[in-house]
Amino acid sequence: MHLPLVSVICLSHNHEPYVKEAINSILHQSYNKIEIIAVDDCSNDSTQKILKDLDQKHAQIQSILLDTNVGNCKAFNIGLSQAKGDFIIDLSADDVLLPDRIIEGLIDFNKYGQEYGVNFTDAAYINSSGNLIGYHYKRDKNKQLISKVPEGTIYKDLLASYIICTPTMMTRKQIYDQLGGYDEDLYYEDFDFWIRSGKITKYCYTDKVLVKKRVLNDSLSAKQYISNSKFLQSTYKVCLKAEQFNETDEDRQALLQRVQFEFRKALLSGNGQIANDFGNMLIRNLEGGIRKYFFSALVYILKVFRKR
Repeated sequence: MHLPLVSVICLSHNHEPYVKEAINSILHQSYNKIEIIAVDDCSNDSTQKILKDLDQKHAQIQSILLDTNVGNCKAFNIGLSQAKGDFIIDLSADDVLLPDRIIEGLIDFNKYGQEYGVNFTDAAYINSSGNLIGYHYKRDKNKQLISKVPEGTIYKDLLASYIICTPTMMTRKQIYDQLGGYDEDLYYEDFDFWIRSGKITKYCYTDKVLVKKRVLNDSLSAKQYISNSKFLQSTYKVCLKAEQFNETDEDRQALLQRVQFEFRKALLSGNGQIANDFGNMLIRNLEGGIRKYFFSALVYILKVFRKR
């Protein structure tokens, strides 16, 4: 029986308090045909020393210690270029894989077949101390999902709203190869990956908590909606791509849902220029009469916010 190799690309940048736990969570998987590619994006704390020590102790680990900060997307692509696995997990060095994450993913990939290129799961959210603060999907008192998690061809769901906890994803390497890795012109990777991959493959969901996602006040995602947000600029670029990808009215409605959300967030966080860009995108994608009404409202809203 062929046992596929799984490559876990672990990205770190100043993750000294957490990186050892992240690497150990990969080493202690119930499935052991794994390679670990640890890419450190020029940390200025002790992260690189910790990785060097782990590399010397474990043959499964290949450390790539960058001397220039290149950003998440390029750092991941550097690791991806060295990956030999049939499947890829992109794990931040402050997150944790639970012991059966990889075997559960392989079971579902085998069950669903080649049409499915991405597997994702539920996640437990933890704080800096590792204490549980919640779960990604809402459940009732019997621990059953309150609403169904989309599976299959879910491009429009991925476009409309944030439905997947990123570190829970496990992906066939051929999907990354087909996409050319992450877009290095972007500040962050997941939304763009969802949009591009959602057009070429199906997603399957494993209804188990198999990853711990750490929530930190100084993380990149915590800075998504601040003044002069690089996140928002990248989100707008991805929405421009989606405009070109969209083929159906459902696709267009999904884009409108996303852009309305980002427009509102841009206004509230003081990102006037990006708000203006999102507003113009809304107008382009609205129908005739509604478009005229919205344009008048948009002009008024932008005038108010520019006076602040």
